[in-house]
Amino acid sequence: MFHQFATGKPLRLVAYGDTRFTDPAITSGTNPRVRKWLAERVADEHPDVVLLTGDTPFMGTRASDWQDFQNETARWREAHMVQLPTTGNHERYGGDKEGIANYLINFPGIGGHRYYSALLGNVEVISLDCNSPSGASRPQARWFAAQLNHVPRQVDFLLILYHVPWMADRQSQLIAGLPSRDGLILRGILEARLSRIRAKVVVLNGHIHNYERFERRGVQYVVTGGGGAEPYPLVVRGESDLYRDLAFPVYHYLTIDVVNRQLHAVMWKVKDPEAQPLTVEAKDQFTITVPEATGSPATKNRRAPSQAAGKLAAASH
Repeated sequence: MFHQFATGKPLRLVAYGDTRFTDPAITSGTNPRVRKWLAERVADEHPDVVLLTGDTPFMGTRASDWQDFQNETARWREAHMVQLPTTGNHERYGGDKEGIANYLINFPGIGGHRYYSALLGNVEVISLDCNSPSGASRPQARWFAAQLNHVPRQVDFLLILYHVPWMADRQSQLIAGLPSRDGLILRGILEARLSRIRAKVVVLNGHIHNYERFERRGVQYVVTGGGGAEPYPLVVRGESDLYRDLAFPVYHYLTIDVVNRQLHAVMWKVKDPEAQPLTVEAKDQFTITVPEATGSPATKNRRAPSQAAGKLAAASH
């Protein structure tokens, strides 16, 4: 499906979430001015791909919220940006069946699938559904394990989308009980296979309306939930959080540039959400480099024929 993304061709992505698109007159729980400006700013970054970490609408069953999303992100479609989302809890607010149906209608590029994988040259994106149970014997967990067992040989960077964090700061652990049981199960499935995956892995989560970053067993875990929803202050950041700034609020987005075997990510934070005009500043960044393939068994994984390069490989639940 994505023949435009050849292996070795530079790729630019933007990742962010917790936008809560809705009627601009609604200012409780979401900031319409910042949200709309950030959507425009994302377009100004000219990404090839936009990764959405969930809670895209305020209420998933409300068709008007999805229309507000379409209106405020019109430039994304005008520029033919590929949109790869994941579900959040707000996608099913008002009713699971209707909310998820609206989600699938508004993202036709994912082919009606609640969880899926997409191959973009030397980058693979796996998007999982936080609203589908992920016990070890459940369909989503089995599918996820199968994807990790057969990462295509050309993939240097594996990006995983899941709304609820797989790692969280101390405050979120104590107050919100994060990570969730399902998140820990999925993280365990990943970690059990890391030694056999040559690609470098970045997990992108949302749900916390702030920014956090962790590294565990060589995997970068990034919480990017600053897209416009009411911000959550982090009064204390634990020692494991690689982002130390306590300044609040943290409306932001992430740019991810992949050139050859290097990934460079920058977190761009709105300097002052009350300012006129709004501006952003770079507040965090990290770079990952993949060494040349050595021909070891870990580099020889193949995707099954039904999930060949250039196609959206997906399964639904």
